[in-house]
Amino acid sequence: MALKMKKTWIRITLLFLLTGVLLFFFFRSLNWAEVWRSMAEVKPLLFVLVVLLAPVNLITRAIRWDYLLRHEKKGITLYSRFAATVVGFTVTYLLPGRLGELAKPLFLAYKENMKKGFVLGTQLVERIFDIFTNCFLLGVFLFFNSLYSSSFNPDKRTYAILKWSGIGGVVFATIMLLLILSLYFFRDKTMAVISRLLRPFPKKLSTAVIKLLDEFFEGLKFFHSFRNLIAYILLSLVVWLGIDLFYWIVFFAFGLSVPYAAIIPYVFMTAVGASIPTPGMVGGYHYFSKLGLTAFFPISDSKAAGMTIVVHALQLVMTCLIGYAILWKEGISLLQIKKLGENAIR
Repeated sequence: MALKMKKTWIRITLLFLLTGVLLFFFFRSLNWAEVWRSMAEVKPLLFVLVVLLAPVNLITRAIRWDYLLRHEKKGITLYSRFAATVVGFTVTYLLPGRLGELAKPLFLAYKENMKKGFVLGTQLVERIFDIFTNCFLLGVFLFFNSLYSSSFNPDKRTYAILKWSGIGGVVFATIMLLLILSLYFFRDKTMAVISRLLRPFPKKLSTAVIKLLDEFFEGLKFFHSFRNLIAYILLSLVVWLGIDLFYWIVFFAFGLSVPYAAIIPYVFMTAVGASIPTPGMVGGYHYFSKLGLTAFFPISDSKAAGMTIVVHALQLVMTCLIGYAILWKEGISLLQIKKLGENAIR
């Protein structure tokens, strides 16, 4: 127990140190008078629209999730899928280590009495398709970049980093996809190998692991239906084009007029930052958002910082308000959700 606590505290300390380093690079050389001025100059009516649109991607994600879940259980309500999605993001915003990635599927499994391993499998598929979709949209944008040269003209170094980041994302997602497909289609052999590896461990533990993995592979049944696969790919585009639309309106709210497609590389950068497991996405999101804004658009560091602070705070507050309302309705505390995530990685 003492060793486990020590490892936990070391992990948390490292995450906070990483957060501090990223925030240092985010805050350095800022003109705070300009930061506050840019935050105050936001257009009220458009900002209200931004507030209303903030939770929309949670709804589109919940709609998309149905295509992964229906192989195990049909008729899961949109509310249940939405509630699990919001709770997952709430945990990610409030706790370090991105426990929300585990809390989301485990909350749905708890609420709908489903196999934990199965729902965890669908979460992995979702993340892989998120990476694919983001990289695909970035690739399409870069291919037609000449059409937007007047509003998107980064220096060669930034352009190269963006291009290779997109390629790296595609390679990573492809490897992960091929890996889980191989594990699934050679399921019996995979389970036999894992069973042999678990022999030195206590029978209770090995049995629990085998059961969880068996359920996990069930979550990959989705790949057997070509129709569902196409629907899921199209809905993934809807999710991310909707996120692009949200940020496009954010730009207008801050007095910046850019083509809709020019938002794609910026959203790609924020997704990279948000993937860093810092508490509440703080630091990672902020640094990469500011980097994307200043590298891709004629925006000062201070204005970019003001926009980033406002948008991140808005997303955090809106998500957590909805998340706490759902937890209150369901009679579950954030501590219980946290334990669900922690128990899954022990």
